Amino acid sequence: MSSLSRSELKILSLSALGGVLEFYDFIIFVYFATSIGALFFPANMPDWLRQLQIFGIFAAGYLVRPIGGIVMAHFGDTRGRKKMFTLSIFLMAIPTLAIGLMPTYADIGIYAPIILLLLRMMQGAAIGGEVPGAWVFVAEHVAPRYVSFACAVLTAGLTGGILLGAIVAVLINTFYTPEQILGGGWRVPFILGGVFGVIAVFLRQWLHETPVFKAMQQQLSGQELPLKVVLRAHRPAIVLTALMTWVLSAAIVTMILMTPTLLQTLFKVPARLALEANIFATLCLTVGCLVFGALAGKFNAGRVMLIGSIGLAATSIIFYQQLAISSEHIFLLYGLNGFFVGVIAIVPAVGAMAFPAAVRFSGLSFSYNLAYAVFGGLTPIFISLLIPINVLAPAYYVAALGVLGFCIGLYLLRKKPALAMMN
Repeated sequence: MSSLSRSELKILSLSALGGVLEFYDFIIFVYFATSIGALFFPANMPDWLRQLQIFGIFAAGYLVRPIGGIVMAHFGDTRGRKKMFTLSIFLMAIPTLAIGLMPTYADIGIYAPIILLLLRMMQGAAIGGEVPGAWVFVAEHVAPRYVSFACAVLTAGLTGGILLGAIVAVLINTFYTPEQILGGGWRVPFILGGVFGVIAVFLRQWLHETPVFKAMQQQLSGQELPLKVVLRAHRPAIVLTALMTWVLSAAIVTMILMTPTLLQTLFKVPARLALEANIFATLCLTVGCLVFGALAGKFNAGRVMLIGSIGLAATSIIFYQQLAISSEHIFLLYGLNGFFVGVIAIVPAVGAMAFPAAVRFSGLSFSYNLAYAVFGGLTPIFISLLIPINVLAPAYYVAALGVLGFCIGLYLLRKKPALAMMN
């Protein structure tokens, strides 16, 4: 990948940095959900109801992703990629900063959780436009043979945002007592995220519109609604991208976001050890994204998807089976699994190339955000229902989707080179 030009490297660097900060802003909420729940709801509210409502507010961010993604993608296809790419991070930074500065229930009563909900919905709309917008932006800036790697760099940036959130959560809990966190320490990660997000907005001013959009700009007048074109003429691409997103969302939600809690509740792993292992696995995931993205661009996306999906299925089962016996090798096995979760880095490049340029943003955003909202939202519920039947249910679920990923790899091998090769 040393052949990337200086301009392409600048685009990748600024885009990935923005992705790190934006996903950090979106995910940091979950690390401080307990503190936020205690401060933004009545003190006499039952714990189960408080937890339900705070996670309901967290879930609201996922539910509005398709709406935000569709609206921003429409303007990205008609007004320009760069404008929406910059707007998305601005719409994330402002509510994140506002959450860190806003009054609590003790200050303004019932208005506190209502404002929190509205701010969380703004974050969800922003992330719905940011993720597919970033993938399209870099895919149209680099040479075709580098599309897979470029999208993987951005995906690694998004997972890096999760890693950064986990590290900040550890630091806050290390240097602040529980009382200090409730007294104001919980605000620090939100304020930092908002400030750095605003800085990222200015950095993105250095980016230029994609050559692909410039080339088709003259043909946009009188064009049919992009989403209407997608729904009428590109249904196979919608299905392909949605299925790949199912694998992506299930792997991330189950193995990275849910597993730390499951380690503690199902296998009695100490909280600190579970969080440290999760940080290591997330780091391995970031590395895995880069490796699988580079391999897909150099060899064949379909073939790499086949191999990576096998590894994802196998390491998920091995990891959970070993946990049922002992947590002795937790770092090794969790890290290995995190690395193979990195096969998800193939998804954005395949999804972006599945749609023609005129409707690329709308097609990818609609397929990805809708599938992520459905499968990402239902996965925790589905797994929670299966765990009483078998504690290894999370691993079996991810393994089953690894089989789906294997089938998708076979499909890509049979498709046109734009999808299978990208090199």
